[in-house]
Amino acid sequence: MIKLLTVLCALIIGQGVYADSLLIKLAAPSSAQHTVNAMKLAGLKATVVSSTWIEVSGKLPISKFKGFLESSAVVHVQPNYKVYTMENPALAKLRGNKALMAELAVKMAGNPIYTMAASDNPAIPTAPSLAAGMDPLLSQQWSMTDVGAANAWKIAPMLSEVVVAVIDTGVDYTHEDLVQNMWRNPREIPNNGIDDDRNGYVDDVIGWDFLDKDNKPYDLKGSIFEILLSGANPGHGTHCAGNVAATGNNSKGISGVAPKAKIMALRFIGNQGGSTSDAILAIRYAVDNGAKVLSNSWGSRGEDPSDTVGNLALREAVQYAMDKGALFIAAAGNGNEMGMGYDNDTDSKPSYPASYTHENIISVAAIDVNGKLGTFSNWGPQSVDIGAPGVKVLSTTVGGKYEDSLKIPIINFTIAGWDGTSMATPHVAGAAALYWSANPHKTWQEVKAAILSSAIPIPALTGKVTSHGKLNVEELMKR
Repeated sequence: MIKLLTVLCALIIGQGVYADSLLIKLAAPSSAQHTVNAMKLAGLKATVVSSTWIEVSGKLPISKFKGFLESSAVVHVQPNYKVYTMENPALAKLRGNKALMAELAVKMAGNPIYTMAASDNPAIPTAPSLAAGMDPLLSQQWSMTDVGAANAWKIAPMLSEVVVAVIDTGVDYTHEDLVQNMWRNPREIPNNGIDDDRNGYVDDVIGWDFLDKDNKPYDLKGSIFEILLSGANPGHGTHCAGNVAATGNNSKGISGVAPKAKIMALRFIGNQGGSTSDAILAIRYAVDNGAKVLSNSWGSRGEDPSDTVGNLALREAVQYAMDKGALFIAAAGNGNEMGMGYDNDTDSKPSYPASYTHENIISVAAIDVNGKLGTFSNWGPQSVDIGAPGVKVLSTTVGGKYEDSLKIPIINFTIAGWDGTSMATPHVAGAAALYWSANPHKTWQEVKAAILSSAIPIPALTGKVTSHGKLNVEELMKR
């Protein structure tokens, strides 16, 4: 019954005439590559997503495709759903202010700096020698003060290099405060054009770009005009990476919660969002290549109501991560169309994947410097677990910068603060890495329990999250 319903759902795509992009679960895992080869011969673009899932896309008449979808070879069919980074709530509100937008357009007119496209895929630098010294911007990181990071580092400095996969828009791997802590694939020889470790990815030295299918997962930032007008990527993944693991005590910039953790850069989202298939590939790559913590500041508001089992392919990917012993840290969501947060437990469109029921998920809400729940932040006494700093958060940004707000240069107009559950999530991912470094024999269940049981109760989160409190890394490291 499930398959028939999802086949009908698939047929809706392209007005029931053409297949666009489908994810197909096969009955026999051994048939995945064989099926992909057959699809390619039929003129379709087809790829293996996992041992049981394939992606098929292209303009194939459904009349020729329907028989295969309904055959015993197929267990389940679903659209290759789009997913997005959690949109900055202040930026979304600004875009709705037509008069102000028109005024800004006039002020920016004729200046190429506002429309200049960023350069993609710079060379991957080698890790530099570490120059010890205080991080000059650490005192400006209210978030690190709020979570008690400095005292946590004194209690238990990082002893081992836990790998955190930042699954996002990519990372500026040339950034002075990130380059030292980029994960380096120990089984891959850089730039030799060979898949040395035979994992299916050539020269994947620091991760992979699943969107552009290359080995440089660079965080391609949109122009100011694109960010302002169409919500293009402002450098989302780089900002997230900094709060996970910007290098600590290196005389530069800031520090992440886990200042010696390793950042595995996995890009699957661009200006137009990303796909479920690429999200799955990124998740599986992460755990197959040693990541213990997955930082996920992305998702969707609700799922297709006609799909009775939801996004099964993505759910199975989260299950895969759990089976492999990895924690899946997820943003609780940035509210509705008006930018107002809501209860993921009761709303008809809870934020996914944060609201999935997998036990390895830690769903994160956002709080501000005063310990208040961000007005945009989703909550959920059963489905959201903990709060963490997520309003006007200072972190690394593309181009070697450090920002707590998005600004228009020259006219010095603040577009929005770096706000969101996207910003809160990396703090918890960093905390998991820091704790796991000091307790390498702990299971993901024990790490999650330690994070939640060490949360500091605050009124704003009482009855809003399962822990009733906010992240406190100092208390965590005492566990």
